[in-house]
Amino acid sequence: MTRQAGGASVDAVDFDQLYHAHFRSLTIQLAAYFGDFSQAQDLVQEAFCRAFARWGKVSRYDDPVAWVRRVAWNLATSRWRRLRTAQSYLRRQREEYVPGPDPDRVALTRALAALPPNHRRVVVLHHLADLSVTEIAQQEDVPEGTVKSWLHRGRAALAAQLASQNEVTDHA
Repeated sequence: MTRQAGGASVDAVDFDQLYHAHFRSLTIQLAAYFGDFSQAQDLVQEAFCRAFARWGKVSRYDDPVAWVRRVAWNLATSRWRRLRTAQSYLRRQREEYVPGPDPDRVALTRALAALPPNHRRVVVLHHLADLSVTEIAQQEDVPEGTVKSWLHRGRAALAAQLASQNEVTDHA
């Protein structure tokens, strides 16, 4: 620091000189850490803007460049954490590729769609939901004999549907 007449202090470090002398070296340091030169430039620029806003205080530090460097590194670390968090979020939101249904599943779905609703429901509940005839009867509020009848008719209709579809594909 230099002194003016009357004992008042004057900032010995000029902001413009500090900026021009250290912007490039700080940018190179951050680019090596962060891996992106343009991001490093933005971060160092932001650190210098913060220094400029507080220049009355920062200029009196023993090493104002160290303060700017610390701010730039903190900004880089914060940005890196935000990017990592965003990427983690995006990975969790990404849809997984699921292959389409195989031909057997398409044929079964088509055959089930052709069944009467009651038959289709008991076939699905029994074979896919693993419910017993008693459980299905309770759920559908019908006698067990009715469930057995629907199940038998549904299976027979499915077998006929699937057999006719296989004949069509075998002859093609």
